[in-house]
Amino acid sequence: MTRPEERSARLVQTRNLKMARSAHAYVRGSTVKFYEWLEASAGRIPDGPPVWICGDCHMGNLGPLADARGRVAVQIRDLDQTVIGNPAHDLIRLGLSLASAARGSNLPGVTTARILEALVAGYEAALMGEFKKEYDGDRRPKQIGSLLDESVKRRWRHLALERLDTVKPVVPLGKKFWALTDEEREALKALFDQEAVHEMVTGLQGRDRHDSVRLVDAAYWMKGCSSLGRLRYAAMLRVGQGNSSSLCLVDVKEAVTAAAPRAMGIPMPRDNAVRVVTGAQALSPNLGRRMIAARLLGRGVVLRELMPQDLKIEVDRLTQDQATTLAGYLAGVVGRAHGRQMDKATRDTWLTELGRARGSTLDAPSWLWTSVVDLVAVLEAAYLDHCRRFVLASAA
Repeated sequence: MTRPEERSARLVQTRNLKMARSAHAYVRGSTVKFYEWLEASAGRIPDGPPVWICGDCHMGNLGPLADARGRVAVQIRDLDQTVIGNPAHDLIRLGLSLASAARGSNLPGVTTARILEALVAGYEAALMGEFKKEYDGDRRPKQIGSLLDESVKRRWRHLALERLDTVKPVVPLGKKFWALTDEEREALKALFDQEAVHEMVTGLQGRDRHDSVRLVDAAYWMKGCSSLGRLRYAAMLRVGQGNSSSLCLVDVKEAVTAAAPRAMGIPMPRDNAVRVVTGAQALSPNLGRRMIAARLLGRGVVLRELMPQDLKIEVDRLTQDQATTLAGYLAGVVGRAHGRQMDKATRDTWLTELGRARGSTLDAPSWLWTSVVDLVAVLEAAYLDHCRRFVLASAA
């Protein structure tokens, strides 16, 4: 069993292994390097209107998300890095992710140019569209439609088997879930006794607000690269009593300082957990309304109930047509997330800025093309160096 003092070493090893598996995986885990490059290239990227941005807008951070009633829409699904910042950063990050996926699919270099053209077209179309409701059916790629069809059919047992490998009311200890200390367990019990947390849990999917909420089991969650150095727990709750009760799984995740640069002179919550929840409510209403900021063991944490309908976009291989169609669609998701925060005049001004610096041979701003190409080269070298260091460390 992994003791608390051993967690960091295990997490570092796991993170390094995941990032060594492919250049695309390395891009997903290299948020800090991305912003180091942006800082070094100051002045080349236009200053977009200050809005809440994802801050880590790669392809895997978008996907189907259920709202409190179980209705599903594709939105941004991870807001750890969200800040009030420059929307151009999300465009570059998404373009880099898609370009990396194209290279991983052995697509020719010209595909990257087509991807960025489709990305800008989808983003601009979203800014010119309607913001009263989430609607994307007319631009939805086949693979997204299939993912949504799968999403709406999912129930608790699918989530339990996927996350826990069991439908029993336990969080099974093992590779992904580690034992808690007595202090952690007592702190989690006290957390779920709080009125605000009770309201969040009972407010979903038609539950009665008077239903009891009881912590059944919990464990430290070794999940992805984002668990490193922070609190991360999976908590199983029973809502209600007797045969009418139901189980749910809540992700409790420490919020830490964002690497994404924030807009100067714009007030933003100083508490990182409040920042994450506020950004989620602006960018991804389905998710933001299912989250709450709290304190646990003296640190700010974000709680969200995991819904069976929540899925990640996973792409192994892409054709050129699939890559460009997906780029336009995902950019539209991001464009709606940004655009709903702007008034029409601000959207029009940002559209004008996006239309500048287009060449005769590429229907995308030159700053976007240059940024993505430079980043692909920088991160390819960084990825190879990471693999070299990983092999040397493994052989030591």
